[in-house]
Amino acid sequence: MSTLKGILFNQAASDAINGLIETLQTKYTKKKGRRFNNANITYEISRPHLKGNALEFEISSKIPEDEIKDEKAMKTFFQEIKKKVNSGKNKPISIEMENIVWDSKKDSEKERDYVKLLYSYPLDDLFDNKKVQEAYENMRSSPKEEDLPPATGAMTVAGGIVLKQVRETIHDIGMNNIDQLMEANKTIRAKLKK
Repeated sequence: MSTLKGILFNQAASDAINGLIETLQTKYTKKKGRRFNNANITYEISRPHLKGNALEFEISSKIPEDEIKDEKAMKTFFQEIKKKVNSGKNKPISIEMENIVWDSKKDSEKERDYVKLLYSYPLDDLFDNKKVQEAYENMRSSPKEEDLPPATGAMTVAGGIVLKQVRETIHDIGMNNIDQLMEANKTIRAKLKK
């Protein structure tokens, strides 16, 4: 059963990821749903969900099959992505290659291979008690309406500050993770072309 904390953190994380997707769809080429395209590779970020005492979300990217010669090269591409993503600061808890058969009009199937990264973050790592206390004390000593966190389900000002930090943390983590995957794709594609 979800706790109130988990429900509120999940909502804050959903807001952050949705905002991140909007930013990426504006910066790059917008695709349907939660997807965008950069340099002819489609990326997607899932909705966050609560699992135990952690928030999880997936980031995936299409493998550029038109640039890869055969099955062996496809596996090499995947292994290179895996190695590159695992060398970063925020490591995913799982990295898989997934094959999706998609049929939008029921008359032709499109088979696509994706790299799917699953990230998990404990709820207590998504905010900093010391920073919450500092922001709260600053607000108490010189209250300004524009400094108040938006009403997002939190019953107290301190709770609102925590949820604001959760949104900012998830947004920053998501952006770093997607940047890391885009950079890995760019580097490995350049190697393939040599």
